[in-house]
Amino acid sequence: MLHLAGEKYINLETYRKNGRGVRTPVWFVESSSDDGSILYVRTSDDTGKYKRIRNNPSVQVAPCDMRGSVKDKWVKGEARIASEEEKLKAFKMLEKKYGIIYKMTRMFMSRKNYVVIAIRFT
Repeated sequence: MLHLAGEKYINLETYRKNGRGVRTPVWFVESSSDDGSILYVRTSDDTGKYKRIRNNPSVQVAPCDMRGSVKDKWVKGEARIASEEEKLKAFKMLEKKYGIIYKMTRMFMSRKNYVVIAIRFT
């Protein structure tokens, strides 16, 4: 299992149609339930990762620093676009975790249409 306690970034690897991986460091929050953990990542609907996940839900994640340098092992997962209810929950969790920095990025990028990617480990 991936240990993410205290981590601020994960490196999210999504896959192009030709199978080539694309790695992106992203902010995340983790939600635990009886079914296991789900990671939530916010992105806009015009990003490559959003488009790639719609075509191929297979992903890999690993804890990393803000530049994407991986700190631990990669773990396979399956991604999907979160429901509206999950999206609102994730936004609140992200605001709590990242505080004023998160609020500032939302303010400066308010014209974008944001979605939340939900990732479950496989």
